Amino acid sequence: MSASSPSYAPARSAVWRRVGDYLALSKPKIMLMELLTVAVGAVVAGAGAPDLGLLAHALLGTFLVAAGASAWNQWLEPRSDALMDRTANRPLPAARMTSGEVAFFGGAAALTGVAYLGLLVNPPTAAIGALTWLIYVGVYTPLKSRSPANTAVGAVSGALPILMGWTAVGVPLDLGAATLFSVVFLWQFPHVMAVAWIYRRQYGAAGLKMLPVVDPTGLRAGVQAVAAALALAPVSLSPTLIGSAGPLYLVWALALGLGQLYCAVAFLRRRNDRTARALFRATLIYLPALLLWLAADLLWR
Repeated sequence: MSASSPSYAPARSAVWRRVGDYLALSKPKIMLMELLTVAVGAVVAGAGAPDLGLLAHALLGTFLVAAGASAWNQWLEPRSDALMDRTANRPLPAARMTSGEVAFFGGAAALTGVAYLGLLVNPPTAAIGALTWLIYVGVYTPLKSRSPANTAVGAVSGALPILMGWTAVGVPLDLGAATLFSVVFLWQFPHVMAVAWIYRRQYGAAGLKMLPVVDPTGLRAGVQAVAAALALAPVSLSPTLIGSAGPLYLVWALALGLGQLYCAVAFLRRRNDRTARALFRATLIYLPALLLWLAADLLWR
């Protein structure tokens, strides 16, 4: 038995490499943030801990829909992905998977996810999931090579999953849901502007119309980052003002908002890679720190 086991090692390695490629199609870093918003949306909508079984179904269904959207995004952009160092090693441009495999995986994952949500969560959540997929694949992806407005469209699809968490627990959309949507929507502008500046040369070489490509001075990107961070600061305080969170959350949200705004202003004033990376790190801290505190505030009551 032990003598023959080495012969199975290459096969096992190949299987794990294939699993890794399918996972890469789902863009796991983005996926984790989306699943966090779903969970927080469910906690806030239910004013406390949701049914864990229902939440698990919502998270799995969202995972499948988001994986399908990310896969089709890569299926539609193999040329631009191949031209950028940050994406050249993805399964399709690196020729580890075929176009047909990526398309099939993306379509199957999305259809399965929407059906799963409709059957095991509820139809409104499935409908928002389908809308998220449609905007991300059908509008945002082709718009990236045409207009810097792609950021605003992408921000809509990026913010919709928090509403999926909200509707998953059977609560109708209301002002509280609109507040959470606005927080995630606005947060994406300083985040994307920082990323777009850092990789502006790669985006330009790939023909993608990110704002720092269209305006190489970075002034418009800086203004947009500051405007969104400035708007986000008061919007993020709304959960306390409408009674969804306590005063400690308000202090925490204000501190996080001012910190992110400071980094956005620094980027606007000195548009360079150092200030862009500082803003990027601030955005990565801001959203999970804000949402996790909001959820904890409700769970501890």
